[in-house]
Amino acid sequence: MNSDAWYAVPGKDNDVVLSSRVRFARNLANFPFPAKLRGSDGERIQAIVFDAFNHFDDSESYQAISVQQLDNVGREILVERGVLDASTEGKYCGVVMRSDGKVSCTVNNVDHVRISSFSTGLDFDAALSAGRYVDASLQKSVQFAASYDFGYLTSSLFDAGSGMKLSVRVHLPALSLLGKIGSTGDMLSKKGFTFSATYGLGAKGSSLGSFYQVSSLDSLSGSEFDQVASLTAAVQQLTEQERLARKQCMESEQTAVRNQVYRALALCKYSKLLELREAISLISGIQLGLDTKLLSGVDDSVVHALLYRMQDGHLEFVLKNGDFQFEEDIAQNMLRKKERLRALIVQEAFEAISVTGE
Repeated sequence: MNSDAWYAVPGKDNDVVLSSRVRFARNLANFPFPAKLRGSDGERIQAIVFDAFNHFDDSESYQAISVQQLDNVGREILVERGVLDASTEGKYCGVVMRSDGKVSCTVNNVDHVRISSFSTGLDFDAALSAGRYVDASLQKSVQFAASYDFGYLTSSLFDAGSGMKLSVRVHLPALSLLGKIGSTGDMLSKKGFTFSATYGLGAKGSSLGSFYQVSSLDSLSGSEFDQVASLTAAVQQLTEQERLARKQCMESEQTAVRNQVYRALALCKYSKLLELREAISLISGIQLGLDTKLLSGVDDSVVHALLYRMQDGHLEFVLKNGDFQFEEDIAQNMLRKKERLRALIVQEAFEAISVTGE
């Protein structure tokens, strides 16, 4: 299930940038926005969009389904992969997925159509190309609402214009250790970007595992090219700051870094049960060890894939479709089985890790 997933592939600047995402917001002409749909409007929009994918040159690569038809596990997996929001609901909300999961399209969720495309590392070109292909292919069958003055018309003014939003996920453990996350957020805010925690807050208000998301604020500022160039430059600057911070940490905070890395390795290798929040923090410690050359033997892409593979929905899917023999005291407890499987997956992924920085 995971070996060929888009997030398991190495990417540019992968030591800092986990993934890039491009999202296009579109609405069908002659229909009100989803919040104002009347009568059979929602059903008609879903049917129109689903049918449009049948006319793609590679239509066999896409699968469409109503959100209501998803079971709880399927829905949770799509939330974990960033395809759906946890609050997504509505009788005629739908989703279309490409077979590799790299491109998806939601229907009747805030806007009539929201196309999302993902790539590993800092690579907006690849994500933009895949998203544009879906957008252009849809427009062969569907007319989107647009005006000469405002560009694409969307349910939020901030999404009008190009209708494009950009975001990246980054790992900033060294800047966190040096207490520079506040100034980093201020710098990005002044450049017109939002800076937020990826997995929620951890100790002392910091992001859990030092994983953050940097996003464009709106779709109104400049052309698509300008928007991509602006965020790319900001993330490249952030990447260099994190790399410099790692060097500084190994000079001024070496004992603290070693403690975090070696404790993370010990807990990953020998834990019988792992809660999700703890596992995210431990994976951050392992990644820091690889980045500072204290550890070796595992590629960045393997570590990043774990952040998806060990999520609750993904684990429950594996449990439902596999044949596992658990210890007697946890065999009837789903929560404990997920924690046990999470520990086993982490141990397997890090089996080849060795300590190199003694």
